[in-house]
Amino acid sequence: MKLTYILPFAALSTAFVLPDQQLIRQIAIESHRSAESALDKLPSKDQVADRIENSFDKIDNSVKKAVKCSKHAFDAAIDYAAETGNDISKKVQQTGFDAGSWLDSHTDLGIQGHHGHHDKPNQTVYELIASSKYTTKLAAAINEYPDLVTLLNGTLANYTVFAPVDSAFDKIPEDAPKPSKELLKKVLLYHVSPEFYPAGKVLVTHTVPTALTVDTVGIGPQRLSTNIGLKGLTVNFYSRIIAIDIFGTNGVIHGLDSLLIPPPKAAEIISLLPAEFSTLELGLTKTGLLGPINDTSNHYGGTVFAPSNFAFQKLPTKITAFLFSSYGQKYLKALLQYHVVANQTLYSDAYYAASSVDDMNEDIPKGIFHIDLPTLLKDKSLAVDVARYGRLIEIKVNAFARVTVQDGIAADGVIQVVSDVLIPPKRIDRMQQQWQGEELTVEDLKERLEPFIENVEL
Repeated sequence: MKLTYILPFAALSTAFVLPDQQLIRQIAIESHRSAESALDKLPSKDQVADRIENSFDKIDNSVKKAVKCSKHAFDAAIDYAAETGNDISKKVQQTGFDAGSWLDSHTDLGIQGHHGHHDKPNQTVYELIASSKYTTKLAAAINEYPDLVTLLNGTLANYTVFAPVDSAFDKIPEDAPKPSKELLKKVLLYHVSPEFYPAGKVLVTHTVPTALTVDTVGIGPQRLSTNIGLKGLTVNFYSRIIAIDIFGTNGVIHGLDSLLIPPPKAAEIISLLPAEFSTLELGLTKTGLLGPINDTSNHYGGTVFAPSNFAFQKLPTKITAFLFSSYGQKYLKALLQYHVVANQTLYSDAYYAASSVDDMNEDIPKGIFHIDLPTLLKDKSLAVDVARYGRLIEIKVNAFARVTVQDGIAADGVIQVVSDVLIPPKRIDRMQQQWQGEELTVEDLKERLEPFIENVEL
């Protein structure tokens, strides 16, 4: 399938979420890529905080004024968004930024959504959607599933619904085949979170759990990614939030300008991004690892710490030539196994362990979080540190390599893009010495990998 029919994904400088091609074949949504790079503008920390806070103040105050003159809060919010065009989104925050240098100062921006007082709601989130003139197509889709209607009318939780407006459905080509009821239900569930995420919480959150449960991601629901970039506040990097905080008696609704499509598997994402991962894909293919990693029957969830092409370019030329030679292939396989974690899915703000419910620790707390993740390389783990301060999150692997692009959400786990190829430690005087970027020779690399080349299977 041509990429022109795949939902747009952001440049890897800010991260990515790709929709599942199987769903895209049935819901062929036209591409609307942004031509600008998220690194074109780099604001200061204070500028980011001011822009976000001022923008949400303007959105919230204006929407509240509109609501006073309207009987329907959702309609009022969408009307205001339509009147102001793209101005809301652009003012929320118009750039990507490097959180690492800010986190080193241990400074919390303290960004919070400021929404003032709201009138007490008298409709459920379903009733708000069903009665809005802007979500008639979403309401019709939900009405096909009585259990979804019951869910969104119920009080078992305070739900969050990321509601695509009618114009989002208009992006589907007229000749696109109608999706099966099973797949359409998955898409609808992917727009609902069983947890309460008003705009202020969305703003300081990287990923959001949804009502879509899949066996391939491990113990835990499929997640959405929330992002601040050139398009403003978005979900999964391509669907822009155009209305915020439409409160119901059992939750909150945020309006979207595009449908959300569940993502494909991690190996497929790597294959779809050759500009960033062609070297990694070549290595996985040559060593026979790509197929087993893509086979979800042998693992439940997982984390791929994916070196970009640039990360491979940082290796000495002799090492790269050795690894991709016929003689070095077994060493390459062991090296790549050191980048793959099976059965444990580590997002920037959540963690799923597939072994048992008791082992699952879903939320990563604010502050410093450390975890050792066992890799496919026998008896070797990655030491991962997550520093979380509000929305600013820094992830380091083995106290050296930075995760430069976080939360590439996949159907079977997550991709975390690392700044450097991860090199296993070597034993010196019964101590494990981690590689910290010092000069590396072929002989040194072979010494580090030699104990594992006889056992390099998934």
